[in-house]
Amino acid sequence: MPTSTADSPRAAGTTTTGRFTFADWEEQPVGPADSTPRLARSTVTNAFAGGIEAEATTCSYTFTYTGESVGVFTGLELLSGTVDGIEGAFVLEQRGTFDATGTQCTFEVVPGSATGELAGLSGSGSFTSRHGEASVAYTFTYALDGAAVR
Repeated sequence: MPTSTADSPRAAGTTTTGRFTFADWEEQPVGPADSTPRLARSTVTNAFAGGIEAEATTCSYTFTYTGESVGVFTGLELLSGTVDGIEGAFVLEQRGTFDATGTQCTFEVVPGSATGELAGLSGSGSFTSRHGEASVAYTFTYALDGAAVR
């Protein structure tokens, strides 16, 4: 169940939470695969539930491995669905780190990327995952400037 810290979905600083799962992880080396540092890219499909509802996202990551199972990543993810019941699409820019125990990531809405009732969406969030978790909890704080409200 999503949680929200403001009465109006347009209020600055509205925070919502939920969980996501990932599928179809396809990682490929970029350049030599047996050296360090090394680069890789992947495509992933995520499914969000809770404050963000998005059945199947489109996500692309680039990784820099600085050691065995250690490194940093950046990514872009296209979500089409709802935020606290408000419909539209938007893109998240993600940055994070990973190691043998899990992943830490922060993300922000790409300015100008939101459409539909979510037009004017801005915000940021984060998640921390541990290897082996079937679903990952996220927190997202956002504002809707000039968006339609139901």
